[in-house]
Amino acid sequence: MTSSQNSALDLPCNTCDSDAAATPAPFDCRAFRNALGGFATGVTVVTAMAADGTPVGLTVSSFNSVSLEPPLVLWSLSANSPSLGIFESASHFAVNVLAANQEEVSNRFASRLEDKFDGVSWQPGLGGAPVLAGTCASFECANVARHAGGDHLIFIGQVERFAQDPAQPPLVFQGGRYRRLAD
Repeated sequence: MTSSQNSALDLPCNTCDSDAAATPAPFDCRAFRNALGGFATGVTVVTAMAADGTPVGLTVSSFNSVSLEPPLVLWSLSANSPSLGIFESASHFAVNVLAANQEEVSNRFASRLEDKFDGVSWQPGLGGAPVLAGTCASFECANVARHAGGDHLIFIGQVERFAQDPAQPPLVFQGGRYRRLAD
């Protein structure tokens, strides 16, 4: 791996970035993260409506199907996220699978902007969870279970409504950068 590739994956890590990292550890978390970065994922924006009526959302790559019967999906959120309490208490959330032309939307919801929804077209879905326009798929979910998973909380949602636009190819993330699928 070149140093430019390594820097693209150089995300903050409490273990690697602490003083404790000065002594060799039996597990190299930075190398682990780099290896995980080799796995291509779709890019989603998970949204919910806060109790005060404010829409919230963030870019998430940890989205996966769990079950067809009942229809369940999962995603995870850092236990340190300022949005954690909102997602824990929301009755519903929406998983918006971004289309290849939505890199700007991904970057916007991955940022610390105060109003991530400014200039983004959306409509309220079930439980008020924002459903973004122009995505290749969306899943509106009842927030049915949460499980601790290390430094993250895993959310499980029961899909109550979904939509797909097969004409929209998905946005893909791998190796620290966006990718596009080839035909």
